[in-house]
Amino acid sequence: MNLTILHIEDDQEIGSWVSGFLKEHGFEVIWITSGNDAMQHMDRADLVILDIMLPGLDGYSIGQRLKKKYPHIPILMLSARTSMEDKLQGLTFVDDYMTKPYHPDELVARIHVLLRRLGVTSPEIMQVKHLRIDQKANRIINTILNEDIILTGKQFHIFMYLMDHVDQVLTKKQIYEAVWGDAYIEGDKTLMVHIRHLREKIEIDTKNPQIIETIRGIGYRLRS
Repeated sequence: MNLTILHIEDDQEIGSWVSGFLKEHGFEVIWITSGNDAMQHMDRADLVILDIMLPGLDGYSIGQRLKKKYPHIPILMLSARTSMEDKLQGLTFVDDYMTKPYHPDELVARIHVLLRRLGVTSPEIMQVKHLRIDQKANRIINTILNEDIILTGKQFHIFMYLMDHVDQVLTKKQIYEAVWGDAYIEGDKTLMVHIRHLREKIEIDTKNPQIIETIRGIGYRLRS
C-alpha cells in the first residue's frame, strides 16, 4: 500500500538520513548508491530522488535515461549545485529541483505535491482485516456487519495516521505530536485512552487486538 521511492545517493550519511526520514513518513525506500542498477528497480518505484554527483554516470545522464523509459514516474533532483544553469539543465527532464541544504519537511511536502500533480496516490479504498477504508469518503466499514464505524475526530486522525505508516512501529511521541500538534509529555495517558476507545470500535476482540498492536515500552503499530 505504501508508495515506493527510489533514492539514488552515494553519500552514506545523507542517504541514510534521508531514507530514514522518508520511512518515518510512511514511504517504502529503495536506496542505491549509484545509478548503474536504477533500471532494475524502476518497476517498483513511484518516485525517484536523484543526486547529481554520483560515481560513474552523473545524475543528469541517469535522469535522462530514466525519464525517457519511464516518463510517468516523477523525478526529484537534489543537488548542492545552486547555479541557475544547473537548475535549468536539470529541469529539462526532472519534475522538481531542490538545492542542498534543505529542510526534510520541505522535501516530504514537495514529494506529496509531485505525486498529487502527476496522479500518483495511495488507493482510495483499502482493506485491513475486516475493515474497509474509503479515504475519499472518510468512511470505515466493518465488512462483517456491513456497518459504518463512527469515530470521533481524534480517533479518526489516530487511525489514519497509523494507516499512513502501516506495519511500522510508531512511538507514542510521534503519534501524539502528529495528532494533537503539541509536545508529548512522558507518562501522559491521553493517547492510551483514545487507543482503547478506538479498539473498542474497530477490533473484534479488544482483549486480543489484531489491528492496533501495542509495542511495549515504545508505542503502537497498525498491522496490515
